[in-house]
Amino acid sequence: MANKAEDVLKDLKSGKYAPIYFLQGEEPFFIDQISDFIESNALQPHDKGFNQVVMYGKDVTVPDILNNARRFPMMADRQVVIVKEAQNIPQLGKDEIDQMLINYIKNPLPSTILVFAHKYKNLDGRKALAKELEKSAVFVKSEKIKDNILPSWIESFVKSKGHAIDNATSFFLADSIGNNLEVISNELSKMFLNLQGETKITKDHIQKFIGINKEYNNFELTKAMGVKDVVKANKIIHYFSQNPKNHPLIPIIALVYGFFSKVALVHFNKQMADAELARITGVHPYFLKEYRIAANNYRLGKVIDCFAYIKEADLRSKGVDANGMESKEILRELVFKIMH
Repeated sequence: MANKAEDVLKDLKSGKYAPIYFLQGEEPFFIDQISDFIESNALQPHDKGFNQVVMYGKDVTVPDILNNARRFPMMADRQVVIVKEAQNIPQLGKDEIDQMLINYIKNPLPSTILVFAHKYKNLDGRKALAKELEKSAVFVKSEKIKDNILPSWIESFVKSKGHAIDNATSFFLADSIGNNLEVISNELSKMFLNLQGETKITKDHIQKFIGINKEYNNFELTKAMGVKDVVKANKIIHYFSQNPKNHPLIPIIALVYGFFSKVALVHFNKQMADAELARITGVHPYFLKEYRIAANNYRLGKVIDCFAYIKEADLRSKGVDANGMESKEILRELVFKIMH
């Protein structure tokens, strides 16, 4: 059974270390959190010179890794071997190579902490190596966080840094940046450096320190479209056209598609209670009302038409039948077709 990243970090912070950590998955944030903590804290600074080895997958082989793992520490209780970018280890997945790792996993050197940071993809769960890791090692599957729980994650992260943020602001930040936890944490961490004491984070802080305009952003665009505020929507796309580097077209189109996908789900499940509808749509219950309003403003047939407009804009954004249209013209036409 896979371990949760937060449980592994809790054990590490209490001084509990295991002989083998295999960290894999599409979300690198949790992988980096665990491997960085071990790299920084498992050994005293004066022990690291002889007893800590950091390797990179593309530069090593499994025999190289195991030779290092089987060494005994020098004048210390343990040693640390970290393999970063482990997804690039040559021939990983081949039966003969996997068997070498399996043999070590079954009988690891107790004085070694061996860490694999295997980012962006997973081992084949049907094969013997993955099964042995699940059984005998600390095995973490780091999955992309779902959109509907991202605001809650942001609130927890902010709280862990001694600050606070309300639900509306956390949703605004999540919708503006997306579910890249590394980017979110980096941007928030830079902001924290400018705060004095415990602070309640607002949209004003986000605009000042992260640079996301609190009135003209992706979140406000879909909100304006949902309530059919044509004037506000056109002000936002005009602002985007003046700042094209910060507002690339393709992510905006993807966001609009995601918005109307949720509106379509509301149409098909109108009679559901809010809690169940929030689960199905992936929308935080706090904002579900906005999607119900959009469903009232856009009949189901119009929503289906919107998908055709979005597909057309997506193809044009990639140079198909664009007829020389610039990004700002493609977005302007898309918003016009949707709202009229």
